[in-house]
Amino acid sequence: MFQDAPNDIPKEMSSKSSSCDENKSRKSTDSVDHETCGYTGAGNSECILAIVPVKIKSKKCDKVVKTYAFIDPGSSATFCTGALMRDLNLKGRKTEILLRTMGQEKPVHSNILSDLEICGLECEDYIDLPRVFTQKEIPVKHENIPQQKDLEKWPYLDQVKLPHLKAEIGVLIGANVHKAIEPWQVINSEGNGPYAIRTALGWIVTGPLRTDVSTESDQMKTSSFTVNRIAVADIETLLVEQFNADFPERNYSDKMEMSQEDRKFMQSVEQSIRYKDGHYCIGLPFKNDPANLPNNRCIAEQRAIGLKRKLSKNLEFYKDYKAFMTDIIDKGYAEKVPSEQLERPDRVWYFPHHGIYHPKKNKIRVVFDCTATYQNSSLNSQLMQGPDLTNTLIGVLNRFRQEPVAVMADIESMFYQVRVPESDADLLRFLWWPEGDLSKPTVEYRMTVHLFGATSSPSCACFALQKTAMDGKTEAMTEAADTILQNFYMDDCLKSVASEDAAIKLSQSLISMCSKGGFHLTKWVSNSRAVLLSLPEKERTKEVKDLDFNKSNLPVERALGIQWCTETDTFRFAINVQERPPTRRGIPLVVSSIYDPLGLVAPCILPAKLLLRQLCEDKLGWDQNIPEKQAQKWFVWLKDIEQLSSFSVRRCFKPDNFGPTMSARLHHFADASENGYGTASYLLLTNERGEKHCSFVMGKSRVAALKQITIPRMELTAAVVAAKMDIMLKQELQLQLKDSMFWTDSLTVLQCIENEASRFKTFVANRVSFIREASEPSQWKYVGTSLNPADMASRGIKVENFLKKESWIKGPEFLCKHKSEWPVRPDQA
Repeated sequence: MFQDAPNDIPKEMSSKSSSCDENKSRKSTDSVDHETCGYTGAGNSECILAIVPVKIKSKKCDKVVKTYAFIDPGSSATFCTGALMRDLNLKGRKTEILLRTMGQEKPVHSNILSDLEICGLECEDYIDLPRVFTQKEIPVKHENIPQQKDLEKWPYLDQVKLPHLKAEIGVLIGANVHKAIEPWQVINSEGNGPYAIRTALGWIVTGPLRTDVSTESDQMKTSSFTVNRIAVADIETLLVEQFNADFPERNYSDKMEMSQEDRKFMQSVEQSIRYKDGHYCIGLPFKNDPANLPNNRCIAEQRAIGLKRKLSKNLEFYKDYKAFMTDIIDKGYAEKVPSEQLERPDRVWYFPHHGIYHPKKNKIRVVFDCTATYQNSSLNSQLMQGPDLTNTLIGVLNRFRQEPVAVMADIESMFYQVRVPESDADLLRFLWWPEGDLSKPTVEYRMTVHLFGATSSPSCACFALQKTAMDGKTEAMTEAADTILQNFYMDDCLKSVASEDAAIKLSQSLISMCSKGGFHLTKWVSNSRAVLLSLPEKERTKEVKDLDFNKSNLPVERALGIQWCTETDTFRFAINVQERPPTRRGIPLVVSSIYDPLGLVAPCILPAKLLLRQLCEDKLGWDQNIPEKQAQKWFVWLKDIEQLSSFSVRRCFKPDNFGPTMSARLHHFADASENGYGTASYLLLTNERGEKHCSFVMGKSRVAALKQITIPRMELTAAVVAAKMDIMLKQELQLQLKDSMFWTDSLTVLQCIENEASRFKTFVANRVSFIREASEPSQWKYVGTSLNPADMASRGIKVENFLKKESWIKGPEFLCKHKSEWPVRPDQA
């Protein structure tokens, strides 16, 4: 259950408190990072340096500035001049760097720029730059810029052509822009002359221009510095944003409406969609006239050279890449451009491509680079993204837990099942070698389908899938259509039903309905052997295909990132924490890797978040080892978290043989402490025999703010989260739910919610107002701290103790009892 997932830290961290202001004024090493940059500028005009003419721009505007870039592989940072920043009409975030020059240190004010791109003067293949720091100047002289005339005395450099530019040296490119300094071709020096390297930015020539350069007769000036400490306001902001990522229980009663572009997208696809040859065909949803796209074949050619070199060096990569490309051509997803259409003058666009491996499946996917820029245009910049048409992950997972028999499948190459009109296909051209033979010249191909990498593809594919359901919905196929509309998360189908017969029938209906839209449902998984046996062996997931159902256990599969043991029908955790240094930079990477969207083990993660909060308070350096006391806590937590491997929770809300549900009610518990606040939500089911069963639905655990607020206010904040959870779950669960119940151990919260006469301060008034809009005061009940499972969410707990306590997963015992046995409120006893 480990993936990238957000962390939570209170929003008060981001407030501009006095402590933050004090930290700006004092040049403390506690709030700085360490990066090194060293370069040498020479006043000797007989030596040329690695300086190349470039174009640079910001992704936020179209203005392009031509300047010279000094390539410094010894630098771990990238810089530009303040003049260049002004030329680009940019304003960076202010910071301070400490320069160390020839053993001396001095603080220098700087700015941090982001979203910059750079490319060679004579190409349009832009490279993303990391954050760039500004300096007054790059201390390299114009005399050190290589000129074409300087190379005339060196015949071995005849093939090197150096464009001339009337501009200042505005950029220093460090080693953190490896794509810009990676050698494509090297011409070694001869006779003590300079050498040349061809890079993505063009030819770089460096070295002496004479064989008899005397260091005694020339005045040599060196200038190098180390960025020993960089104020990391930007990194801190990013971390605060990460920890401020609110719970996903957004207010479902106030959903985000479509933008004007979203509406335009929907109108475009509705007008262009056609059904042809068993597939839906949707035109590319352009923002404006696609004729604005120039012919960019030169970019594809340039990238193909680099790709060929990479394929030639790695045989395994080449075989996988070739197999993928052969497959999409054989299946008709791509086709060779007809010879009579090769010279088409307009509506032509080429995109480079590259291969990536799935980190868990070791399977290659070729991604087409729709962000490749040429003359300030890219395919993605011209396409509308469209609205998010996918179901929520939380909703799909919770609906997956409603019934005892579960099935899971996914659509094979979902994007590729949605065609593009022939008129748009030439905007999806690419270069590839015929039959994958790298010894032959490249040939022009074009995609006939929507592709991975295009910003519009997810929305177009989801629209086509939903269109499949709506067009195929009949009285007999209602459940299949509803499943497509409500139980798919992009290309993954997760559905639970009441019986094996119902699952078998639904599976066949889904296969039939999806196939009519051109979608192939495959990789079937189920917790039922009968369901699996009803499906063709080739359509089952590979872990099930060769299984002897009489002798072998069903496998463990991934259900939207969660480990699902189909044999025991439980969710569980596979603990595989990647080793990271015990620093403020390393610890969040470990904590955020714990993928737990349902909050099953939220109380166990809180101690690590509390440690992070302490490190934020102490203002330690990002790569500074944490103090021994905190380090001991960290390693204890790492050891403790390994015990989660033995933890599991039933997938289904119902126990075995529970039968049909006669009534269902949500119960939400809220609590706060000086450490944090959290909630725990449960589903109480009653069957036709009057038996009751309580199941854990979702949990939330959040650290308290650095800026101290009172416990009663935190209790009220936890109550708001409980109300939001109720809104979300009532929207997502496909159940007839009775009025929800809310539980807190704070009499202050209960009194505020019930109060009709008092005027509260803004903080309290806003939260009470939200709670009253989402619920009635009569729905709020008192529970003692010892019986409140949310107490674990607000304080945190060791895994060892967590595993011993069943109340977090099973809920308080009193929920299954008569109301007369529920906790009594002290002020009403």
